[in-house]
Order: sequence, then C-alpha cells, then structure tokens
Amino acid sequence: MSIESVCEDMSEKASGIDPLGKTLLFDFDDEQMLIDGTGATNVVSVVTGQDVEPDCVVRMSLDTYGKLQRNEIKPFMAVASGKIKVKGDMSIASKLKKLT
Repeated sequence: MSIESVCEDMSEKASGIDPLGKTLLFDFDDEQMLIDGTGATNVVSVVTGQDVEPDCVVRMSLDTYGKLQRNEIKPFMAVASGKIKVKGDMSIASKLKKLT
C-alpha cells in the first residue's frame, strides 16, 4: 500500500462527510497526509517538505492503516496496543470512524 493510494482512498471518503472544521495529519512511517477540513470541503493531500501545524496528529504505520481498512483490527484496540498514537484535539480523532 502506497501513500498515494491511501490519499486517493481517503479523498473519496472525506468528500462524503461534512468538513471537519480543523486540520488532521496522518503520520505514516516516513510519509504524511493532511486532511484540511477548514474550508467548504475536506481537502486531502500528501505533505512533502512542508512544516505543518495540524490540530490533531494520528501516527501509525501504513500496514496498520491497511488492517483498519480491511477490518482486521479495531481502532480502539489499535490505540490501546500502541499501534495508533493520537496527539492534539481528540474531538477530531473521534470523527475518524466516518473515514474508515
């Protein structure tokens, strides 16, 4: 699974929900993806060489993301086991269920 395919998948899902109202950064290993929900729609992009200050950061591996998408692991268990780490505004993280 590549960051580009994750970004494409997330763009499709994020366009189907109301704007988040904040920014959310996914930190996958050495690659990052930003969901900017501060406008009229959620905009998903790969972040390269930019210094971004998001409202919330979700750290996980691309492998963990794939397992979440395939329902092989539950989000709560992934957080409890340390496979997912969340930093910042937890109210944004709670909206992630709509994106899986």
